[in-house]
Amino acid sequence: MPIESPALFSSLPLPPALLQTLQQLGYAAMTPIQAATLPPALAGRDLIAQARTGSGKTAAYAIALLMRLRPRGAEAGPPGPAPVQALVLCPTRELAEQVSGELRRLARAEDNLKVLTLCGGAPMRPQLASLAHGAQVVVGTPGRLLDHLARGSLGLASLNTLVLDEADRMLDMGFHDDIAAVARHCPARRQTLLFSATYPEGIAGLSAALMREPLQIRLEQAPAATQIRQRFYEVREDERLHAVGLLLDHYRPLGTLAFCNTKQQCRDLVAVLRGRGLAALELHGDLEQRERDQTLVCFANRSASVLVATDIAARGLDIAQLEAVINVEITPEPATHTHRIGRTGRVDAAGWAFSLASLDEMGRVGAIEQALGFVSDWHPLAELTPAAGEPLQPPMRTLQILGGRKAKIRAGDVLGALTQDLGLAAAQVGRIDINDHATYVAVERGVAAQVLRRLASGRIKGRSVKARLLEV
Repeated sequence: MPIESPALFSSLPLPPALLQTLQQLGYAAMTPIQAATLPPALAGRDLIAQARTGSGKTAAYAIALLMRLRPRGAEAGPPGPAPVQALVLCPTRELAEQVSGELRRLARAEDNLKVLTLCGGAPMRPQLASLAHGAQVVVGTPGRLLDHLARGSLGLASLNTLVLDEADRMLDMGFHDDIAAVARHCPARRQTLLFSATYPEGIAGLSAALMREPLQIRLEQAPAATQIRQRFYEVREDERLHAVGLLLDHYRPLGTLAFCNTKQQCRDLVAVLRGRGLAALELHGDLEQRERDQTLVCFANRSASVLVATDIAARGLDIAQLEAVINVEITPEPATHTHRIGRTGRVDAAGWAFSLASLDEMGRVGAIEQALGFVSDWHPLAELTPAAGEPLQPPMRTLQILGGRKAKIRAGDVLGALTQDLGLAAAQVGRIDINDHATYVAVERGVAAQVLRRLASGRIKGRSVKARLLEV
């Protein structure tokens, strides 16, 4: 039987400029969720799309909403700031920023297209100033969007596309009423696209209130065996944290997300892992926003080997190149287990999902097996033997440079200073993240200290800079 070729973006009715951008960004064949959702979305249908994290859903709805934007000058009435035509609701600030970044990448061939991120945890005044200048696309969290709607600083009268991203996570976080309140400010004649990794009971009620005869697209939720390899280990309570270290020493994944059920368990595990010489960070609700931002930057750019997080803190994260997930404790909710392990084994990569279970948690394991339709693959802890050599170390370290968007610093300026002025190879420079007041750049671990010394006497955009290495 012949193998069916994957659908290409060039088969869609997209303008040449967008097709060229997709090609430049490495998009050729559509993922299953893109192939299933883009044709009806481009035709204007309301959609409920269920697909696991990492399936390519952001590009799917991003292309659809970009195609529905009206050019500047097409609005009736006197000229003024660009009205909001598309709104994307996300559960967390981190996901909103990732979505905004993807939208800007896909729309880089468009002239004067502005994408604005509106989230809590960020100052209100700069957001008000940006809204006064107009934006065609807004990405934000429900609470902050409602704040702006109440102030009258955000108008949605010209909206034609409403997107709910990670709708199940927003419902879990108690945003049902906020979502409904935001939707009441939107025109009745609009397209609504709802994307969700799972299909909890609340989705049906939410979609019935917000959507017009939506087309439901539900892709297989069980991860493919070739993508995510699950293994379960029985542990005593007093050996649980030690077992995490054994897993890391044995498999040596470059990037691991370890889930704990409580904040205290996160703290305890990070202390144990650091005691073993591992670069581990914690992510939970007690962190200040600045600490949370720096933690995510360091983990996403491969300056930390392990991120230990609670489910609430990790909601909405979309971190690429994640080789393993460890369930330090078994979650009582099978749907949460699906979310956890779906962080690894991305679209075209394989990943490990390890689960540690005590005798008291066997009932939870049984509920997960029944809900997801698989039989657990159990292995003994005794099979875990440390690999020879040095403790697992991340390949990168993070330089924090004082000065960001407010200082007009761009990623190209930083990359140029490091490669042209300081002589680094481009391959030695990793991810560059820029916020309003600081720039974070990942460099190869072996040259990080040398780069810091040379940067102290160097310049970016003709100005001397202050920098430091973040400790993990």
